[in-house]
Amino acid sequence: MTTATKKATTSAMIASFADEGQKTTKAPFGHALARLAEQRQDVVGLSADLAKYTDMHVFRDAHPERFFQMGMAEQSLLAAAAGMAEVGLTPFASTYSVFATRRAYDFLCLDIAEPGLNVNVIGGLPGLTTGYGPSHQATEDVAILRGIPGLTIVDPCDSVDIEQAVPQLADSPGPTYLRLLRGAVPTVLDEYDYRFQLGKAAELRTGRDVLMISSGLMTMRALTAAAELADDHVDVAVLHVPTIKPLDRQAILSAVGRDRLVVTLENHTVVGGLAESVASCLAFAGVGERIVPIGLPDEFLAAGALPTLHDRYGLSVPQIKKRVLAELG
Repeated sequence: MTTATKKATTSAMIASFADEGQKTTKAPFGHALARLAEQRQDVVGLSADLAKYTDMHVFRDAHPERFFQMGMAEQSLLAAAAGMAEVGLTPFASTYSVFATRRAYDFLCLDIAEPGLNVNVIGGLPGLTTGYGPSHQATEDVAILRGIPGLTIVDPCDSVDIEQAVPQLADSPGPTYLRLLRGAVPTVLDEYDYRFQLGKAAELRTGRDVLMISSGLMTMRALTAAAELADDHVDVAVLHVPTIKPLDRQAILSAVGRDRLVVTLENHTVVGGLAESVASCLAFAGVGERIVPIGLPDEFLAAGALPTLHDRYGLSVPQIKKRVLAELG
């Protein structure tokens, strides 16, 4: 008698990337924004028909008079947010990352960034956080946006990063882009002596053999891989880089150069994201350090269940460990 293989359900394509039994926080962005709005009357929220799927519905329900539903019109979403910022409001505009970057780039660039307005763009489903294929997988959003002058780019690891980032984004005078983790978001960084600081990296773990420089959800994967690699007598340090732009160059330069394998980890294509940011930082400083990039390949990705895709494209903990051990020889 054969045992039937359990088929991945559609829900697995949009499921939380949290490990089984991992502590999570529900809709940290929405709750953080709602709390901020209680303290600041200038805070407003906008969505392009995706409030429920970017956790903006929490803000909408708490402050309906300050929520604006723009419909499926991302260019109008960002243009309206720019107008609100012009008159002294502090808008948070949410949609999927693919729509904010691919569809509305010109509006983000010229209506928001060029005049230096305090508009906070919240991009859901960044990188490989959905199994619905290239139409929804924003694998290149950071690469698209890094070239916009004055735009701050934040790639949070978990609920702690998100909750602490929201008020700092509101306080930042220029435009920001947050790669949103939504729904049941893992809570990891509360176990470390850590606080989010806009523009700053943080060493979460020390180690003599390997230095992992990570951003976004890959920081929690780096921490898990580092703990498991200790069983193989590999001592791993983890430097968390939640702000991709402006990059904390000093922290990176201080961390490298100690005869350790340097590995970057990102939920983004290896083209134009964290790996190349770190590489250019070292090259411009004259540091000839080899970097091993762990990230998504330069290709359109398949559709499917998230756990399967993360393993296939090298973002899972077993694949990270396998790559590190192979590099160490």
